[in-house]
Amino acid sequence: MTMELSSQVTWLHKINPSFKFVIIVILFLGLLFIHDINVMVNLMFGTLILYVCFTGHPWKRLLLIAIPFLLIFITSSTSMIFFGKGDVTWFKWGFIHITEESFFRGVHLGVRGIEFALLGVTFALTTRPVYLFYSFMQQLKLKPKYAYSFMAAIRLLPIMIEELQTLRYALKIRGVKHHKGLRGLYERLKFFSIPLLAQSIRRAHRIAVAMEAKRFSQTSKRTYYYQLGFSRYDFLFVVFFLLIITISYVAMIYFPYVDIHDVRYEG
Repeated sequence: MTMELSSQVTWLHKINPSFKFVIIVILFLGLLFIHDINVMVNLMFGTLILYVCFTGHPWKRLLLIAIPFLLIFITSSTSMIFFGKGDVTWFKWGFIHITEESFFRGVHLGVRGIEFALLGVTFALTTRPVYLFYSFMQQLKLKPKYAYSFMAAIRLLPIMIEELQTLRYALKIRGVKHHKGLRGLYERLKFFSIPLLAQSIRRAHRIAVAMEAKRFSQTSKRTYYYQLGFSRYDFLFVVFFLLIITISYVAMIYFPYVDIHDVRYEG
């Protein structure tokens, strides 16, 4: 059983994983200080191009993954739109008070949420976990015992899911039935959690003994099966976002969607 999705290899897959991770984190932090809705919308469109055209996944899968983006936008924006502060009232009914300032601030917050989601999903779809942790060890000097522990945990997840399915089938064949309500929920937790927990403890102990036998706790220099370095694709990744940021600010000056350039409310 595997958790990896088949896809075409694009230039995003060839970027050094730790370098990609650092750039994404910098972008996350930078987005927190952008308060112009025009710039944020332009950045979202630029990242959307990256997500649709260069992740290498089928468009149906990308569309399915993008469905929660709408939920992110709605949940992020509505609370600010309906209950925000402002001076120009558009609609008021009971606790609901929609103003011009709260509307654009809510839309800005929702677009920022979509931008975060696009960056995160693009990183996840174009980065293999094994390469990521190997890059952490080689470029960011993460200790091997931590990196290999994370990789082992990732590999155990599909095994645990398969064991859960096997346990469900076994209980179904044996005709085990559960009560309804809270009692049934407790019975299911007891039937599933105890065997899975016991198996996980035994498996974790075997992995720990194997890692200790291979001296993963030692600080001596190690060799790596995958040797990861930097390439022109890392430079291309930086240039792409610098270009998108530049275009976003230039378009904000000459072709703004709205005349509001700071959604923060100072009243």
